[in-house]
Parts: sequence; structure tokens; C-alpha cells
Amino acid sequence: MSSQSQLTPKVQIMKGATPNLSAATYQIHDESHTMGNALRWMLLKNPHVEFCGYSVPHPSEPNIQLRIQMFDERSSLEALLKALGDLDDLCVAVNDKYAESLRTGEFERWVEKS
Repeated sequence: MSSQSQLTPKVQIMKGATPNLSAATYQIHDESHTMGNALRWMLLKNPHVEFCGYSVPHPSEPNIQLRIQMFDERSSLEALLKALGDLDDLCVAVNDKYAESLRTGEFERWVEKS
């Protein structure tokens, strides 16, 4: 682990957030479109999320910025934490299903004919 990654927090709340965090932009360090799109998708499944979008400010920097706006003055931070937990649960479920299919041999086999 580099000394820079030890000093940089994984998630930072950017300037301009509302005091109750009902609208905020979060910078997530060392992530790309893969995490940004997955988190955006998971957040938009939450009916309390009014708006969610992400951007990669510069291609040479390993950061994404995730904007979350909530209905009813709810906390965007709580929504982000829930989305991260739900995404983790989804990844575990997919991995378990994949491992089970490998163990039982119940998967489609494809042979390339040359």
C-alpha cells in the first residue's frame, strides 16, 4: 500500500453539501466507472433517492464523484451506506451462486470450434 493511499480517505464529502446531507457529493478514492455505475444503479433502486449521478472528474485521477439528492430531507449518507451494503450482499450472492454451479457442474459449456 502506497503512503498516498494511507493518507487519502476512501470517501470524502465535498464542499456544498446541505447541513443535513439531504444533498451531497461524495468523492470516492481509487474507484472507476465500474463502482460508480454499480452504486448509481443501487442508489436509484431506493425510492427515497430523488437524484443520483456520478462522474470521473479526470481520467488520470483514480476518483469518482457521486451526487445524491434525497426526498423528504433524508440523509444521503445513510442511503450511500445502505447502497454499499446492498451491493456487497449482491456480490456475495452472485459469487455463491457461481461457486455452487462450478461445484455441481451445472453450467453451460461452450467449445470453440476452430
